Amino acid sequence: MIPVPYYLVISAVLFITGAIGVLMRRNALIMLMSLELMLNAVNLSFVAYARMLNDTGGHVIVFLNIAVAAAEAVVGLAILLTIFRNRETVNIDHLNLMRH
Repeated sequence: MIPVPYYLVISAVLFITGAIGVLMRRNALIMLMSLELMLNAVNLSFVAYARMLNDTGGHVIVFLNIAVAAAEAVVGLAILLTIFRNRETVNIDHLNLMRH
């Protein structure tokens, strides 16, 4: 059995990687992927604690989090597709939607 702190270290590394991806990248698609990575890091920590405490509450939260992440991905990709069709770019620096 793998100890819980190992899962938490991997979760922290994944979360930091996602946060760096959101803060450093200018491509909206990569930013959405980084957000998904951060959500999965949180899911990993919930599952690790649920396993440690022998409680199913963590698994329920992860299930709901995955459903919210899927809805967020669908809405985010639809918005990005619409922006790309109109502006032909998904670079955050080139999008000035409020000016037109």
